[in-house]
Amino acid sequence: MTSFTVVRNCVLPLHLYYKVDEHIWVRVEENGEVTLGYTDVAQTTAGGMLHVTFRPVGKFYARGKVVAVVESSKWLGALRTPIAGILVATNEAVREDAGLINRSPYGRGWLVRIRPENLERDLSDLVTGEDAIRAYEALMEEKNLDDCVHCEGYEVPQEVSG
Repeated sequence: MTSFTVVRNCVLPLHLYYKVDEHIWVRVEENGEVTLGYTDVAQTTAGGMLHVTFRPVGKFYARGKVVAVVESSKWLGALRTPIAGILVATNEAVREDAGLINRSPYGRGWLVRIRPENLERDLSDLVTGEDAIRAYEALMEEKNLDDCVHCEGYEVPQEVSG
């Protein structure tokens, strides 16, 4: 069984949760924490990622609060967490090489990890699996988004985790 699908050349791992309108993915880790990152659609739309700055680790962030700011060749924007909780880790590799978001959006290009306050509640506002596929197909049609473009060295996710 394939662990991802492709919508308009955009890779979408099926085991992740998505906040489609903000192009954020959420992966539940075995220890109960969650990892957040930008989707393949985000990295294509934004273009080459240039810089990432993070909010302080160890603090509580409510849903919708900024946990990172990302600058690309086309865009400057805030990563707003869809999961309330304590920010427990930031991806220092991305701080050093923001292009990891373009090359490995679901792997080495993750952005932050959060210890959730109420995971069940927050996940109920996200979509996963077939619902995520339908939501992305509809959004890309509605916004007339182009197919995803992958840079040299792009890493396609190989396994299901979470």
